[in-house]
Amino acid sequence: MLVTKKILADKLLTYINREIDLQNLIHWAEEMIRESDFEEKDFEFIRKILARIGLADVREFGLTWDDCYNYLHELGYDVKVELSEVS
Repeated sequence: MLVTKKILADKLLTYINREIDLQNLIHWAEEMIRESDFEEKDFEFIRKILARIGLADVREFGLTWDDCYNYLHELGYDVKVELSEVS
């Protein structure tokens, strides 16, 4: 699998939207570091973010909303939150 900025942003979005939990995101990041290739022009950048996500289960590192916001912004996305009432 070739990990691109878009794929990484999409995975972060699935985590933010609670479609996957933190452990699944960490597992995915660790798997991508071991098994995948990275888009060449963004190799260091993608690897840095994946490595940081892979450490999110270590208490000293964690993964905050601000981390996700900043990663998505660095990946070229603006994050806007919409609130919808639960029916």
